[in-house]
Amino acid sequence: MGELRLMKGNEALAEAAIRAGCDAYFGYPITPQSEVLEYLSREASNRTGMIVLQAESEVASINMIYGAAGAGKRAMTSSSSPGISLMQEGISYIAAAELPCLIVNVNRGGPGLGTIQPSQGDYFQATKGGGHGDYKLIVLAPSSVQEMADFVRLGFDLADKYRNPVMILADGAIGQMMEKVELFEQQPKGGTIPKPWATTGKTKDRERNIITSLHIDPREMEKINLRLQAKYKEIQEKEVRYETFKVEDAEYILTAFGLGARICKKVVELGREKGYKIGLIRPITLFPFPSKIFKEISTKVKGILDVEMNAGQMVEDVRLSVEGKTKVEFYGRMGGIIPTPEEILDYFEKIFLKGE
Repeated sequence: MGELRLMKGNEALAEAAIRAGCDAYFGYPITPQSEVLEYLSREASNRTGMIVLQAESEVASINMIYGAAGAGKRAMTSSSSPGISLMQEGISYIAAAELPCLIVNVNRGGPGLGTIQPSQGDYFQATKGGGHGDYKLIVLAPSSVQEMADFVRLGFDLADKYRNPVMILADGAIGQMMEKVELFEQQPKGGTIPKPWATTGKTKDRERNIITSLHIDPREMEKINLRLQAKYKEIQEKEVRYETFKVEDAEYILTAFGLGARICKKVVELGREKGYKIGLIRPITLFPFPSKIFKEISTKVKGILDVEMNAGQMVEDVRLSVEGKTKVEFYGRMGGIIPTPEEILDYFEKIFLKGE
């Protein structure tokens, strides 16, 4: 068993970054994720020599990530919704250059500066590509403090494996809540996957490594796009992750990610007490989305209720996955409001059971 601690989600994530062998963190403070930068500033450099720098802006920090990742280093940034919006151009550059890095978004309510309360309004931005061009991030959605830590190591490993940026899409509540977390052992600095493509400055016995996202020749740009799409297809085939809860005999399915999934587990339990056969599917990877499990279950259930802390974003992927084979309804709260299990169950009864 690893070391046990009682930690905030943001602090567990920061501690995991140190233990995952992160070489460099560049970021800018914004509520509700400022503890990441604060914790790393206090803990990281003395323990592993990790570089921790508060950049002058989110735009600066993502471009520092571009440089560090291009040099073959394990690089990471974190921010919250408006700050991630400012990073979109740099994220597109990094994806086109096929550089591994970890980006953390601890969601807050929007649009605009909005509120500092938790939200899930950045699903589209994370999974559909918030910047320009045809690119994808691997997106992991933690629902506990334990996963805030575990997904850092997983995120870095996936980033290195596929030479692709990975995003941890959390929210303000997961970042701020305290829970017991089991921490993994210290990993080697920089990870274990060789990076012969990196711009290390050493060119003896090899050609120069050139990293860029600018290609004037459209035929070359299309070739790169085709390679990227092939990579995304491989990720979709190999890296889907999800969790199920009481789906074996379910007549109805709830689906939610992150904090919403924690709440929906309680909804399932309350519904089961009233005799409703409800189950839960929780996507863990938002890209690649677990379409196959929804398609398979769509012919076995009477309906699916998608629950999110937004106006309805993941619900579009659920509807695409079931291909019209079952009814898909949506329930959401916005602006930083967290739905209660009781209100979700009331809505479920109103939508699905009113005629029974």
